[in-house]
Amino acid sequence: MKTTALLSWLLMLCCAPLFAQTANQPNYAQEHYTKEEVYVTMRDGVKLFTVIYTPKDAAAGKKYPIMMQRTCYSVAPYGANKFPARLGPSETMMKQGYIFVYQDVRGRWKSEGTWTNMTPVIDKKKSKKDVDEGSDTFDTIDWLVKKVANNNGRVGQWGISYPGFYTAAGILSDHPALKASSPQAPVSDFFFDDFHHNGAFLESYIFTYPVFGVQKQDTTSKAWYSAQNIKANTKDGYQFLLDLGPLKNADKYYANNFFWQETVNHPNYDEFWQKRGLPEHYTSGIKPAVMTVGGWFDAEDLRGPLAIYKTIEKKSPSTYNTLVMGPFGHGRWSRETGHTLHSNVYFGDSIATFYQRNIEARFFAHFLKGSGDKNSGLPEAYMFDTGKKQWETFPKWPATEATHLKMYLSADGKLEKQPAATPGTKSFVSDPLKPVPYTEDLTTTMGFTPFNYMSEDQRFAGRRPDVLVYQTDVLTDDVTLGGEIMANLKVATSGTDADWVVKLIDVYPPDEPNHDYMPNKNVILSNYQQMVRSEVMPARFRNSFEKPEPMVANQKTDVNFRLQDVLHTFKKGHRIMVQVQSTWFPFIARNPQKFVENPYKANESDYIQATHTVHGDSFIDVEVLPASKQPVP
Repeated sequence: MKTTALLSWLLMLCCAPLFAQTANQPNYAQEHYTKEEVYVTMRDGVKLFTVIYTPKDAAAGKKYPIMMQRTCYSVAPYGANKFPARLGPSETMMKQGYIFVYQDVRGRWKSEGTWTNMTPVIDKKKSKKDVDEGSDTFDTIDWLVKKVANNNGRVGQWGISYPGFYTAAGILSDHPALKASSPQAPVSDFFFDDFHHNGAFLESYIFTYPVFGVQKQDTTSKAWYSAQNIKANTKDGYQFLLDLGPLKNADKYYANNFFWQETVNHPNYDEFWQKRGLPEHYTSGIKPAVMTVGGWFDAEDLRGPLAIYKTIEKKSPSTYNTLVMGPFGHGRWSRETGHTLHSNVYFGDSIATFYQRNIEARFFAHFLKGSGDKNSGLPEAYMFDTGKKQWETFPKWPATEATHLKMYLSADGKLEKQPAATPGTKSFVSDPLKPVPYTEDLTTTMGFTPFNYMSEDQRFAGRRPDVLVYQTDVLTDDVTLGGEIMANLKVATSGTDADWVVKLIDVYPPDEPNHDYMPNKNVILSNYQQMVRSEVMPARFRNSFEKPEPMVANQKTDVNFRLQDVLHTFKKGHRIMVQVQSTWFPFIARNPQKFVENPYKANESDYIQATHTVHGDSFIDVEVLPASKQPVP
């Protein structure tokens, strides 16, 4: 994979607002803003490259607040006379007027220092050498409010994906000028977000390691990691990674990649990963207003927004803390596509623009230009129902009016409200040499990260013998699942380890027509099996992420784990389906199915076939909302 292609994809996903082009329009940013490039010195002497865009009409009588983004993905275009097509989170906010600031974080691009993934938080700093993203945020804000002319003393911060992590970490800066913070698709913990799900390694990320695991030698405006990019000579990621064999074979590409070596040598949730987790550092008294934003179909960082919102809500209840979840893939709310689709599912028109104008811009305007009190006019939770395809608002999330429903995995393949008097079992043979693919769209398997699978049709999987299928009868009324989901599996295996994948699926009726904007004309929505939510759990971590344990062969065992939240109405005439499987390749690396101390160092001979069994007293615990909820106008 070429460096330029990989980097362009990454920047498009994470920094789209900075690089987006607007057809047939002059460069508004260059016409209305001035640009200044500076180095801001941190408390330990490291200098961070910072770009400042100031409205040309800023004056003593017309001051503007500062909007800041800190990123590891470059603040290009570099050069005092070079301007991006757009500034800030949206065109709306660019035209409303802010002082926009972009900064390369330490160790990246034109900034000095050493790069660290998910910089560990130092709660108690004892000297100027104790630096983290919170201290760098504090030092930068302090410099900006003192040195940038005609600012009004209020600062907001935003960012998507990794910049979302820097925004979430910036909340901990505790600088009094930071009034509003919006972590968007934020990484919160690399053992549960992005590179892992519940400790299971996302092998689909293997092509990204050059971006994150190579130190640059000097300040630069050029990508410095291209020599490590894997040259696969194929577009079929499933076959390439299957042919790669055990994960240990990736060392031929990444022997000198520090992040790959850190990943390989820390297979469990040990101190290395724990100190990089962000939510546990939030405490009471968080000062800036927080609006965390995510997408229901975010294949990279769905957990992060929910974890950060819920943690702040619990630990700092007096903080203005809100949540927005839309019908988007990773960061796709940052640019308008007209018809809003994910995979083959159409949700409506101009949904990103609605979010930008009526939610995001309103949030920042209130806290940076307005009264700044808690009466912003926005709800606690602005959530999109992906089944009804409409926005809804809640005073609390999860909603207090939700009731719990258990759906039992009956041995006859039905989802039942009660377990059978004598629960039976269903079994399948899992072969790591013939793993279940996570997608039919092979064009996405060599990319930076997966995308379409989050709402993709699951018929291809459910028709395999190594995928168990359970479903309800045809629904006679709408059923809205809104809140948390817990999988409570009672399982056994002939091996000593296994991954357990649970997928919640909306089965469309046979007469479902195709909509007018189908991206793939060979797909039919008749009987479409739309994935709504999914998650994986390695059995080795069923009791502890810190201390993995083997399963006892053929012994019934509890494997309980949480899927991420959902707001989805299964409509009358549809069915609710659950699929259970053990491989999900190459999204998730193959489990050898024989317990090994370190799966990253497993040998070819460790990968064995195993018979997996699901007992009929297994159940999925969901939260159901009453039917009276009205759409947001």
